[in-house]
Amino acid sequence: MSSKIAVVGSGTMGSGIAQVAAQAGCEVVLIDTTLERSEGGLNKIESSLKRLAEKGKVSADDATAIVDRITASADYTDVADSPLVIEAVFEDQDTKRSVIEAVSALTDPASVFATNTSSISITKLASFHPHPDKVVGMHFFNPVPLMPLVELIRAEQSSPETVEYVRGMAELFGKTVVEVADVPGFVANRVLMPMINEAILCLEGSVASAEAIDQTLKLGANHPMGPLALADLIGLDVVLNIIEVLHRDLGDDKYRPAILLKRMVAAGKLGRKSGEGFYVYG
Repeated sequence: MSSKIAVVGSGTMGSGIAQVAAQAGCEVVLIDTTLERSEGGLNKIESSLKRLAEKGKVSADDATAIVDRITASADYTDVADSPLVIEAVFEDQDTKRSVIEAVSALTDPASVFATNTSSISITKLASFHPHPDKVVGMHFFNPVPLMPLVELIRAEQSSPETVEYVRGMAELFGKTVVEVADVPGFVANRVLMPMINEAILCLEGSVASAEAIDQTLKLGANHPMGPLALADLIGLDVVLNIIEVLHRDLGDDKYRPAILLKRMVAAGKLGRKSGEGFYVYG
């Protein structure tokens, strides 16, 4: 199994994926549209590893070695010799299609393309690739270095060899793999997003305060984090995007996004990454 991969997209998810791959011993190229962005992703990884070193989870020498295995780049030709490319760009079909087309024109026909989409059809994304049997869904969870799960989604076109290769890579990264069907939202988001949306509807309807709603789910349902705080962590724009995909593709009004959620996204209140969502962050 090759130990070289490319990660396209250096945001929260992409940088997290690059980190766990490098921690597993892989040489990683982290690619974004500008070198400033990809280097910003590398800086996030360094900060993450510094925190882990301070907690005694990794040694300072190991943290340095992990960072040294990652190369920041803005040049798509750097994917050329990667047998595995993991896409972690914004949750938008057209954006992902442009990445698939650019990457597939540069990589070997045997190279596997894994998409970290959280809701878009893997079968549809595979149709944009000249070798659709090499495409599979590899859905990580935020924060990637801490969350142990990967949802593995087989497109209609995915070959058994592609699926097993990606399963092996995910396990190399230290993840537990659950194979799920190619349906909108897969399993985690199909269950999670309606819960978050319902929590927002409770807030919108003055059923309780944000703090009370989160406290209720933490203490009453034993959730480690309340749904509104979790929405802030995910990003309210991402939450809205996923819920809209569920609503559109499943055609069920139980997935209709809360008006409050739409208003907050329109106002730029996206959660932790913008400094304000359902809570205010320093």
